[in-house]
Amino acid sequence: MTANDSATYEWTVSGMDCASCAGKVRGAVERLPGVSDVDVALMTERLRLTLDEGQTPRDQIEAIVKRLGYGIAAKGSSPDRKGFLLPDGEQASRTDGSRDAAGLEPDTGSTEPESGPGPGSCWYQTAKGRLVIGTGLLLAAAWAVKLFASQDVANWAFVLATLIGVAPIARRAVASARAGMPFTIEMLMTIAATGALVINAAEEAALVVFLFAVGEVLEGVAANKARDGIRALARLVPKTALLEVAGRTRVIPADQLQVDQIVLVRPGDRIPADGEVIEGTSGVDESAVTGESVPKLKEPGALVFAGSINSEVALRVRVTKSAEDNTIARIIRLVEEAESARAPTERFIDRFSRIYMPAVVGVAVLVAIVPPLSFGQGWDTWIYRALALLLIGCPCALVISVPASIASALSSGARRGLLMKGGAVIEAAAATTHVAFDKTGTLTHGRPRVTDVVPISGSETEVLTLAAAVEAGSSHPLAEAILSRAEAAGAPFLAATAAKALPGKGAEAVVEGETAWVGSPRFAEERGVLDDHARGAVVGMEDEGKTVVAVFRRSRLVGLVALRDGPREDAARAVQQLKALGIASVMLTGDNRRTAAAISAGLGIEHRAELMPEDKVAAIREMTATGHVMMVGDGINDAPALATAHIGVAMGSGTDVALETADAAILRNRVTDVAGKIRLARAAMANIRQNVAIALGLKAVFLVTTILGITGLWIAILADTGATVLVTLNALRLLAFNPERPG
Repeated sequence: MTANDSATYEWTVSGMDCASCAGKVRGAVERLPGVSDVDVALMTERLRLTLDEGQTPRDQIEAIVKRLGYGIAAKGSSPDRKGFLLPDGEQASRTDGSRDAAGLEPDTGSTEPESGPGPGSCWYQTAKGRLVIGTGLLLAAAWAVKLFASQDVANWAFVLATLIGVAPIARRAVASARAGMPFTIEMLMTIAATGALVINAAEEAALVVFLFAVGEVLEGVAANKARDGIRALARLVPKTALLEVAGRTRVIPADQLQVDQIVLVRPGDRIPADGEVIEGTSGVDESAVTGESVPKLKEPGALVFAGSINSEVALRVRVTKSAEDNTIARIIRLVEEAESARAPTERFIDRFSRIYMPAVVGVAVLVAIVPPLSFGQGWDTWIYRALALLLIGCPCALVISVPASIASALSSGARRGLLMKGGAVIEAAAATTHVAFDKTGTLTHGRPRVTDVVPISGSETEVLTLAAAVEAGSSHPLAEAILSRAEAAGAPFLAATAAKALPGKGAEAVVEGETAWVGSPRFAEERGVLDDHARGAVVGMEDEGKTVVAVFRRSRLVGLVALRDGPREDAARAVQQLKALGIASVMLTGDNRRTAAAISAGLGIEHRAELMPEDKVAAIREMTATGHVMMVGDGINDAPALATAHIGVAMGSGTDVALETADAAILRNRVTDVAGKIRLARAAMANIRQNVAIALGLKAVFLVTTILGITGLWIAILADTGATVLVTLNALRLLAFNPERPG
């Protein structure tokens, strides 16, 4: 690698218990030469950056993170490979360089986590846990000395307990200061403990050191609990699979499965890969992937997800996605990457916290010197109060208030098939005032069927034959319905050339040397092939809520085909739930006005019909001028409208577009999940407001009581660590939030 080469690297960083921890890691490494694009994700314990190793080698990155007191292990160097903390027991077992079943890189470094509870670790097995035990024993010993010996001897015992307990904290403070970050909780804690010794408050200093250690362990336990929901996703995919080769099966690691291989899934087994059923009919429990509690019947041709459970009969499944691209792996990557898409509220609080800590330190200095110098007050009293203020100056609780809530909401949503790409999307979804729905595949099933074939200048077979020839190869739902009907009717196959789609109009192709079209009645009218008889037939079928397409040549109408795509069972209920949330709904469709009116009347929703793709974009822009708009579509045909809205939501069971293109996705294809997504987003924002109130409220109260001398050092440290724990525990309540419950 030359000096000018840069690459993206990832590490797992253990021991980060709050957002200020992530800030310290970020601040330390981004100052190094050749380092750019630093991204530190607290909940997924990921450090990602772009590095020119000609200026700063990778081991220097690891060394500086370890000096800060965190464990670090390499996660691979591919920028499109997303790091993830492995489930229980896997850190030690991965030595062969393989990937796990979700396609995630194993650890390649040998660094042991130095602090913070990793997956499967008990709190007392961590460096912070050992510090709690050590400082607790020292404090107990000092109290024992005080009970059975003189006060002077006991005082030296408390001094010793303080010095031993504060030593590792001081080392981390010095490391942070050398990295250009003097204002850290470790530095404030070191100054406070040392200052307390100077003013002969050794017993309280020892108690404060112990409470600080306890608080850090509690923060770690709470943060680890918040990560459990994300780790659980990685555990869904089984580690082994039954591969069929030449009629026999053998067990292989699931992460080694290749596309087009055949696997046997026995009743009770988890499906090891995304795939297509080629033999067998069975109920499959997809609740772990989509949140849908009722097993789905899977027949040959049906798609299945990795991690879902085969509940009845053995299935033979053809693998369609490699391990790193299966639905679970992509959901994990989405949840991980969502941490980088920070909400505007989070960015504001981050900027505020950078001012808050130096400001409180400045106030503490004034409290220490102004009363003694200006009013002749006692130095010990005001230095003591200033030291207590220093401990209140750490913004940990405030900084963690937003990411903890966001991470919990993302995890809660992912378990129920409600995916959102980060805090910015959650904030936008919570502010939604209008929801625009596409019709086909969103409010309706997207599986229309042919109901009528009306010959005009040819037989029914001729109409179907010509229509099928033009639509051959198209993936549009109407085209697939026509092809299916033609095949069922035994219509002869005709080859077509120069086939192309006409957006908003239909399709055309050259069939038997002459151009033919399958398009909307409006398009046929423009071409001048509709007569009064055909117009009457079109109106009659459209009034029944059917979609009509015209099949015609250059100068004659061959016939009409009517199709019907029924609304989803929960579509009307979804519209009612949105109305109860105070949200207006509208259906945007390219279908004709009569069909749109018939469907919208049954759903109780407004509609705009006969819209070209650009018309949908214009309609969205019109709505965004007066409110916050969520657009819900299939993620493919509605891409421009999805991009124009404040938030685009794709319906689709794990499709690439649904998971990677839109701002959010609904895996269960349930329209009521749109309202559920908004309820979850609103609950997350309410939780954030509660957390900010807790963090700032406690700080404000103890700021005043400390200056007035009502509370001292040990209460101050409880105000800091206690607020952080309270905020994290409050955020964890979102893991149990049920977005399906109205109200």
